[in-house]
Amino acid sequence: MVYLPSLVFSVGEGAMIPLIPVIATQRGADIPTAALIASILIVGSLVGNVPAGWLVGRLGERATMVIAGSVALIGAVACALLPGLAWLTASVFVIGLAAAAFALARHAFMATWVPIAFRARALSLLGGSTRFGMFTGPFVAAGLLALFGSADASVWFFAALMVVLIPLVLFGSDPEERARAESDPSSGVRQAASPEASGTSSTTSPGGRSDGVLASAWRAREVLMRLGLACMMLASVRAARQVVLPLWGVSIAMGTSDIALVVGLSGAVDFALFYASGQVMDRFGRLWAALPAMVLMGSGFLALSFTHDVPGGHAWFTAFAALLGLGNGLSSGILMTVGADLSPAGSTASFLGAWRLLTDTGSAIAPVMVSVVAAAVSLPLATGLVGVLGLAGAAGLLRWGPRYLPSRRKLAEMRA
Repeated sequence: MVYLPSLVFSVGEGAMIPLIPVIATQRGADIPTAALIASILIVGSLVGNVPAGWLVGRLGERATMVIAGSVALIGAVACALLPGLAWLTASVFVIGLAAAAFALARHAFMATWVPIAFRARALSLLGGSTRFGMFTGPFVAAGLLALFGSADASVWFFAALMVVLIPLVLFGSDPEERARAESDPSSGVRQAASPEASGTSSTTSPGGRSDGVLASAWRAREVLMRLGLACMMLASVRAARQVVLPLWGVSIAMGTSDIALVVGLSGAVDFALFYASGQVMDRFGRLWAALPAMVLMGSGFLALSFTHDVPGGHAWFTAFAALLGLGNGLSSGILMTVGADLSPAGSTASFLGAWRLLTDTGSAIAPVMVSVVAAAVSLPLATGLVGVLGLAGAAGLLRWGPRYLPSRRKLAEMRA
């Protein structure tokens, strides 16, 4: 009941998201318009972080997940049934809102109840369940296309999974209630970083309810502008990988099947390391995973930018794609773990709403930056800028991480 709902939701998303541009073109959109409609999902997720933090703080994780699943179901049915690009755009936006609320609810539960001694492993597994869904979803979509011959089949598949998900969350055992019943203030079940360590306040609003997302962001502005900005760069570099690799393959005249193979190889290396990342973070500290990941990805992008016209360009592309997958795999769960480490005990959900808004903004900006720079100047320059951004993020983590994150000694004490 902790991981299964996230897995179900992500499989549905993974099956539907790749076909949103296809559905848009079938309804009369040109290529740029189809790409814009697909990007509305990210916009919905960004906007959804603010109300999601409010909902989780007042209604709890379970109720928020039920609401998110219901809203996603409405969006999917509208996407499949209502004609026209305007309705499609609105439906995709609504699904993005629901996805943000669902993800934040599960993140808030893990941040509140999972002991810090194995928090990184727990959140890496949560990230791994999402990655598994996004990895297998396109294969499900391909099977549905072959079986029904319509891209709308993937939307109905997502809707069907929401029909399964809502009663699963609503009537299944509630991990939040169980954790609350079994918790003991003296046992250290709630092991969030102290307010003093995180630069945030644990003050709650009257009635014990958490403050709003914007209020939490203002109180935590110091840590968000320092460590949060470095993590925003990490999110940007990770998102840029999904755009740069296919574009690079096309720009060096690589075959479509070969590009898919190289991107798949990078994704496989990434997926294989998601639990190892949590092990490293819990045993040695957060920076032992975050810094190598940022240095590998930053230097990988930077080095790749110099190989566009050199002999053996295909081989270099394959090697650096694998290196970027390695770096991305080492960073699995790091953004959720750091957000949980920094979250104050009194307003976890609202702080995580602000945290996810910041990191999701980094994820949304990166593809736009790559596209604009590549169109205006060149793809190698855009790739090099991503590399510089990654190394700058590594410097930020090195500067501010030791100040705000739990030390190796503290983690060892928690394990003991």
